[in-house]
Amino acid sequence: MTPNDPPALSCSGITHHYPASDHEVPALHEVALSAARGRVTALVGPSGSGKSTLLRILACLERPTHGTVEVDGVDATALSARRRRELRRHRLGYVFQNPIDNLLGYLTVEEHLGLATRLRRTGPSGGELLDALGLAGRRTHHPRQLSGGEQQRVALAFAAAGDPSALLADEPTAQLDRASAHLVGAALHQLAALGHCVVVATHDPELTGVADDVHELVDGRIA
Repeated sequence: MTPNDPPALSCSGITHHYPASDHEVPALHEVALSAARGRVTALVGPSGSGKSTLLRILACLERPTHGTVEVDGVDATALSARRRRELRRHRLGYVFQNPIDNLLGYLTVEEHLGLATRLRRTGPSGGELLDALGLAGRRTHHPRQLSGGEQQRVALAFAAAGDPSALLADEPTAQLDRASAHLVGAALHQLAALGHCVVVATHDPELTGVADDVHELVDGRIA
């Protein structure tokens, strides 16, 4: 990345309200931030602070009420629904909190990476990610044959395969024990070292500790 390149992922003026029966519930207020390749960016804050909502907006899973999200300099909020789906598929990887929700039970670990690179229309299968994340011995395993921590590291490799612009993870250690959480934190750090843009919403000090940039949300605002 050169100094003139846009950030991999950025947003500005993000305001978001959820509709209720007779009013709107505010979730985010004029949030702006950017995330670069080669760095781990953490969104932290108490429950209800808006960090998971912001992550979903950055991942183009939700449209904000107001504001813009840019992926490699492209205004995703200005795209049609079809083009937003294409952008999510090709340029963004997303990891859910529950490890098994990220994987397809009928595919092996290696087949997951092959699927990701086909969806993103890139070349090699991304097997080097398994080596980097300590999963080389699990290539032929199916998800149910893996521990929760291994499933989540495979999910990270699945999200990163095919070189997306950014990979995003929502509380990826929330359902893991401390040892597994430590390995997932190390995996996030390693993915950033390989040049990926990593954005994570978390309560976990383990993940905050590996982050290069930390943004704290309080009542829907960057503190």
